[in-house]
Amino acid sequence: MPNPKRKTSKTRRDKRRTHYKATAKQLAVCPTTGENHLPHRAFWHEGKLYYNGRVVMEKEVLA
Repeated sequence: MPNPKRKTSKTRRDKRRTHYKATAKQLAVCPTTGENHLPHRAFWHEGKLYYNGRVVMEKEVLA
């Protein structure tokens, strides 16, 4: 197996790692409920599943 001939310095290592950053998730606001959610994803709000501002499914209540 090939191995490095020299130790990689901290500066060189850290320069390479500058591109690994955490980014905040982009959120969209539902026009119907005003709820924040991930774009292009369905989300639950008060027992109803919303997608694109419309109710897609309602949660069944088990009695």
